[in-house]
Amino acid sequence: MDTKKLRQKILDLAIHGKLVPQDPNDEPASVLLERIKAEKEDLIKEGKIKRNKKSAKTSDTPHYENVPFEVPEGWCITDIGELLINRDGERKPVSLAIRSKQKNKVYDYYGAAGVIDKVDNYLFDECLLLIGEDGANLLSRNKNNAFLADGKYWVNNHAHVLDTIDKFILSYVAIVINSMKLDDYITGSAQPKLSQDNLNKIPIFLPPLNEQKRIMTELERWFALIDQIDQGKVDLQETIKQTKSKILDLAIHGKLVPQDPNDEPAIELLTRINPDFTPCDNGQYGKIPQGWILAKLGDLFDAVSAKRVLKSEWRTKGVPFYRAREIVKLSEYNKVNNELFIEDKHYDKLKNRYGVPASGDIMLSAVGTIGKCYIVKESDKFYYKDASVLCLKNHHKLSSMYFSMLFSSSFIEEQIKEYSKGTTVDTITLEKLKSYIVPLPPLAEQQRIVQKIEELFSVLDNIQNALEV
Repeated sequence: MDTKKLRQKILDLAIHGKLVPQDPNDEPASVLLERIKAEKEDLIKEGKIKRNKKSAKTSDTPHYENVPFEVPEGWCITDIGELLINRDGERKPVSLAIRSKQKNKVYDYYGAAGVIDKVDNYLFDECLLLIGEDGANLLSRNKNNAFLADGKYWVNNHAHVLDTIDKFILSYVAIVINSMKLDDYITGSAQPKLSQDNLNKIPIFLPPLNEQKRIMTELERWFALIDQIDQGKVDLQETIKQTKSKILDLAIHGKLVPQDPNDEPAIELLTRINPDFTPCDNGQYGKIPQGWILAKLGDLFDAVSAKRVLKSEWRTKGVPFYRAREIVKLSEYNKVNNELFIEDKHYDKLKNRYGVPASGDIMLSAVGTIGKCYIVKESDKFYYKDASVLCLKNHHKLSSMYFSMLFSSSFIEEQIKEYSKGTTVDTITLEKLKSYIVPLPPLAEQQRIVQKIEELFSVLDNIQNALEV
């Protein structure tokens, strides 16, 4: 369930008069609007507020042509300039340099998309509506563009400050602004801006005040339910993550699939691969299943790094050149939008002299986000950055998927953490990689383990995907 779309649909119903029924006994919105106008005129005469600049359309003409929906009975059409009181003149920016020197920072400091800092004083001590004046969020809407501020707080010059005769109206206007695209009222592309003049022109389809209250009550009920759904999704996603971890834990301890006495024992496999292997201590691992053995990665794979490719040899086209970040993306998404390349003739030279990744080899991110694996496909053609990426050459046709899964298990992750202690940047060196101890099942059991994991993970992934629809 896409709860974001559900929220938007509910908001759309609300601002189109379809979320709650109309009540003929409600005071019409037109009466409310006239009262607001009269009280604003009194404030203008008293010099407490200034009159808004006249737009192209005067208050005596219809506000909008081609109204996109049938306005419910009792509603009226207005705009922000007519409905609300602008108090932008009272806001004041405080530079970062000054804020950093303040000692008693207890009051919220608002910017275009909400609270961005604390300051030692306040400008406002009441409930007001803030609407972002500039910034990318105006178009992206990753956060609400309109939000209520209450209590004691400060507002800089990146958020419009709006007031009204009846504070409750502010809540309703906030949901209207957050439900609509503001593109038609925004200028500038590099730095989007919602000017005060354009802000005043934004249309408001205004319900009676009592209906606004019913709408807000209903929205709260719906949004509380959606919040529960969202939390349930978060909880389920965490459960899926924990379940996958448990499956991997069972797998590497020989408890996911049964052992088969007819399988070639792992020690025979290891002896065939490397007769000079070094026996490993199994004290930390526990009891080894029948037919298994603990081994070092360096005894199973040829762990190698790349020959250095100079930055001056990077190109914008040719053969893909992968750094750790590309391997991480390939690990997570099985694809990557690559930025770096080397010339074909340079690749051919490296291939002929030193070799390149081959099908079944395991590529490993070795700096930054470390321990992420990508299994080379038959169709792959790429080279990789030395030290940033390491390669486990799978000369003996072991199950690449089994060992890739091992790197997602707590058993390997703990070794990575242990070997990374005391380093400034998380790093896996060739020597570290070769020394990692891994549980080695018989080859046939490796294949059964992978098949079972893929089967179980597929079910969990389907559940995960269903949550994101």
